[in-house]
Amino acid sequence: MLAPAPSAPARLAASPSSHLRTLEAEAIHVMREVAAQFERPALLFSGGKDSILMVHLARKAFHPGPVPFPLLHVDTGHNFPETLAFRDALVAGLGLRLEVASVQGAIDAGRVVEETGPEASRNGLQIVPLLDALAEHRFDAAFGGGRRDEEKARAKERFFSARDRFGQWDPKNQRPELWDLYNGHRHVGETFRVFPLSNWTEMDVWQYVALEGVGLPALYFAHERDVFERGGTLLAVTEFAGPQAGEAVRRETVRFRTVGDATCTGAVRSTASTLPEVIREVAAARQTERGGRHDDKRSEAAMEDRKKQGYF
Repeated sequence: MLAPAPSAPARLAASPSSHLRTLEAEAIHVMREVAAQFERPALLFSGGKDSILMVHLARKAFHPGPVPFPLLHVDTGHNFPETLAFRDALVAGLGLRLEVASVQGAIDAGRVVEETGPEASRNGLQIVPLLDALAEHRFDAAFGGGRRDEEKARAKERFFSARDRFGQWDPKNQRPELWDLYNGHRHVGETFRVFPLSNWTEMDVWQYVALEGVGLPALYFAHERDVFERGGTLLAVTEFAGPQAGEAVRRETVRFRTVGDATCTGAVRSTASTLPEVIREVAAARQTERGGRHDDKRSEAAMEDRKKQGYF
């Protein structure tokens, strides 16, 4: 289920540049600042490469001590099985504390209403269980794996991003960040989202994964899977998503550039099955990393609208 650890040649294929070590040092500095300035931080964990990378960096930041905050997974109930298997193996192997906020639980409790129809997704429904979990555990800061190169709304985020008492984000009301000085002073009711990977690119992530030998779910590497196309997005056939009339199922060799809710996370046709092959493919890619996320195509401001409501 888990991708094998990269071989020595794969590691050598990565460029061990000072650029990656600079990004690593910056992310570790941000994590240590959060540990110093906040009382109850948590690390938002999706099972995707960015949150896995943050766990790796957190271990480095606080070595030889344990990671001083838990992981928080907002489970849509529509995850790829490979993602959950990787999450559970990682948590058990490293002895980490995991909290799970359930979208299905929020639906059952009447806190959110499930969408219907062929375009239905639980992606936006994660907001309520996320905010409920932050309140329940009194988390005052939540690490997110968002990077500025991913999407234009994420490009507006600061490292320390304040959220009001309702968990809402106002991109015009954020605190200045001069050099590496981060202001974590909270007004009553506020929480923070913190993005240690803000200055990383998709290529940086892959090169660092190769350099450090970070394990990832097998979803990120080429494999055969039944897929169908909807609105230009190649969706996997799962128990949560299937073809509608006129949508043909084909067996194709694909991989995923992002990992999220199975109903809206698109695959890409690819034969890249090793880290060097993935790195070469990313270098030549003409489509953005989130170009295969069906949910982001709902409107030009889909991500920013969700973030203003309290999304990651």
